[in-house]
Amino acid sequence: MEITRRHLLSALSATGLLAVVPVVPVVPVVPVGRVSAATAAADRARLLANTVAVFAGTAASNARPETAAKLAAVEKTARAGLKAMDDAGAGELFAGLVLGTDEANLNTAYRRLYEIALATRAPGMAPDLYGSTAVQRRVIDGLAWLHEHYYGDQSKGYYGNWFHWEIGISQHISKTLVLLADAVAAHRPELVATYVAAMDAYLRNGTGGDVDLDSRFHTGANLADITTNRILQGALLGEPGDSRIRKALTDQLTVFATIDPYDLRHGVADGHYADGSFIQHASVAYTGSYGKGLLTRVVQTLKILDGTGFAHGEELVPTVSGWVRNGFAPLMFEGWMMEIVKGRAVARTDSGYTDAAVVVEAVVDLSSLAAGAEATALKSYVKHLRATSRAAIDPARFVSPVSIVRYADILGDAAVPAADLNAPARSVAFNAMDKTVHRRPGYAFALARSSDRISKYEYMNGENLMPWFQGDGAYYLYLAGQDQTQAYGVDYYTTVSPYGLAGVTAPVQQRHTVPELYGKPYYDNPGHPLHFTSSSESQNAYVYFPRGTNRYSGGAVLGAYGAAGMVQSNDVAHRDRHLLPDDFVVYRGATATKSWFLLDDEIVVLAADVGDAAGRAVTTTVDARTAAVTDRTSLTGMLRDGRPWTGPGTAGLRWLRHANATQGTAVGYLFLDTPPVRVTLAEVTRSRRAVRTANPDTEVTRSVLGITIDGPAGSEPARLAYALVPNADEDQLRAHRHGPLRVLANSARLQALAHSGLGLTAANSFTPGRHRTAGLHVHGPASVILRRERRAATVSLAVSDPTMDRDAVPLLLPGRPLRKVIGDPEVRVRRVPGGTRVEVDTHHAYGRSFTATLSG
Repeated sequence: MEITRRHLLSALSATGLLAVVPVVPVVPVVPVGRVSAATAAADRARLLANTVAVFAGTAASNARPETAAKLAAVEKTARAGLKAMDDAGAGELFAGLVLGTDEANLNTAYRRLYEIALATRAPGMAPDLYGSTAVQRRVIDGLAWLHEHYYGDQSKGYYGNWFHWEIGISQHISKTLVLLADAVAAHRPELVATYVAAMDAYLRNGTGGDVDLDSRFHTGANLADITTNRILQGALLGEPGDSRIRKALTDQLTVFATIDPYDLRHGVADGHYADGSFIQHASVAYTGSYGKGLLTRVVQTLKILDGTGFAHGEELVPTVSGWVRNGFAPLMFEGWMMEIVKGRAVARTDSGYTDAAVVVEAVVDLSSLAAGAEATALKSYVKHLRATSRAAIDPARFVSPVSIVRYADILGDAAVPAADLNAPARSVAFNAMDKTVHRRPGYAFALARSSDRISKYEYMNGENLMPWFQGDGAYYLYLAGQDQTQAYGVDYYTTVSPYGLAGVTAPVQQRHTVPELYGKPYYDNPGHPLHFTSSSESQNAYVYFPRGTNRYSGGAVLGAYGAAGMVQSNDVAHRDRHLLPDDFVVYRGATATKSWFLLDDEIVVLAADVGDAAGRAVTTTVDARTAAVTDRTSLTGMLRDGRPWTGPGTAGLRWLRHANATQGTAVGYLFLDTPPVRVTLAEVTRSRRAVRTANPDTEVTRSVLGITIDGPAGSEPARLAYALVPNADEDQLRAHRHGPLRVLANSARLQALAHSGLGLTAANSFTPGRHRTAGLHVHGPASVILRRERRAATVSLAVSDPTMDRDAVPLLLPGRPLRKVIGDPEVRVRRVPGGTRVEVDTHHAYGRSFTATLSG
């Protein structure tokens, strides 16, 4: 469900939240009476008890055998923390953890105190831990010691990463104080107020120690984290904290509102969009990292507030369910979170299966808050993910023991069938974040685009060291039944050349990582007019997540079919090099205009103007696939003259098939119109530290297939047309010699394809003026899909504006005049001499597809 400010107000009114939410100037509300002191006290007590139950579990949940592994892990971690305290030397709280210069170590110290406190509040824990006053006092004294020596003096604090000071450390402190609230009141009652004041002082990107909704640091997942911390702090403070809770809730409710890019509130572009996109850092597609963090946090907060006067409105749960259905589900294939929405997290060693498990826990808890058919659908999706994932979901890694029990109950409920939230065939254009996902029962295809709206990649803090082409049309073909850790994840980026990612056109040029260029994880030049420091806006714009400079990136969806297009561009640093410091290194990219046509059995790629304005050689990678070196793989193919392909010779290749018998997978490649193709198969060994400085120095070896088209230096721009055929056998590839694919146009002005078997024509036009192809005339830039149903004598169409700039897109369908039968009101149809004129109102549509069905 898309939620607006009006919906928020309705939700607040429905649950009495207006009784505790103050009047905010931008929200016209009717003042209502305050709750009684007794009711407010009961609500705070319930909030604190809920929080303890969420993280420590309950007597009932922890008595269940399903939680035994989780409790054992909690106990093991707590005992390790206590031993580290026992072994600490002078000036240490935990042995070997040096404090005073490394904020990550300080964050670790607070996390360890939380982990020890958690064991003392988890029912079922060993008697020397559960309820142990002595252990709790050690934690409380540890909190006091850290405050006295390393946290309380704000003149010495706030070095390094702002996130630790404003979010991470506060999160550990707040949860620890909640877990030990009674013991703190008895042992050091002043500690709560002391720490709350210090946490406020460290909220330096806020205003007056509070959230600032106009701050670029207080948005999306970060805002949810900060406000949840402040809700807990307010409950700990007692009656004086009620206003803190009310303000934090008001602030957090803004993350539920669907982002309107034409009416940004507080200038914030971070959050969920109407098409299912999620953005963080204003321009990074981030569903799989910050997005799952936001999902986790808001669901936890809904549980913490459950049964209190601060409880969520009835419309908020359906809103979050909508995020799952339209934002997360398309991006998870057989329990794997896709790479295209993970930002710098693609270089971390946690796998896509681990990412999906985090979402599973949130969906489990969300299903307990939902009702009726929606609750059943969410539970069914949990079962589906568990059934299809190649990696077992480990509930011991869930945050909450209560969630583990709920998960077990869902799996054991015979009345709940396993069912995907995705239709078996689904194509999704996440145009607000320049991403595309195309799903079929045997595969999923994920495409990463970029533009002057959306970043080409994200690098930060030594993570994702070689990201340069990840948003330049890189794509990922996930095959059903495969262990995706053998195909993608951190080892894909470790062993596949950053210049040879599947789908990428890159210049032949050696680039250097940020640490190699500048000797540190960022570019430092605070004296320059652009003020380059670690978290400055200039650092973000030119180093961490630079955007492209093209306008054209988007596509249309018609039913389960899709078309996407992009004009590849340089990033903003190359454009603005005259503004940048002399020692700032700028790289120039290659040129290409590309389209992807997403069908049932084929993904067709057209590329034109493939080359380099500087005359350098370029490479275009048709695919890059990795496998374990022990996997039984094979390559077969056929030349255009009918002879079998026998190896390195590349001229005249008609099709190629790569099969992995060990994994039971295969991919076919049809070369519809390409220069010679270079095929390589090599064992590559590289350390995971090559892509992230914090990764273990673990060497991995993979068998890497590369299918590449080379453009020599100084050559004329090329055009390419090829298709990926997932799960193809050789007979299927041979049959394509006689159709059904036909390239209608492939230039920098127009790219179009027809599929005779589907009756489908799809086109992307890139430039102003009239563009003509078979059965379709398009005026100006657009993405169009037509499907003719001969039996029904109808034409279905979908139209999108990939520039997001146009007020209207006009089309002409030559031939028999047609009338509109059904469709979006934005699609206007009239008969004209020689055919049918269609005009689609795309004003402020932000890449949305408009559809209609026409008939004669």
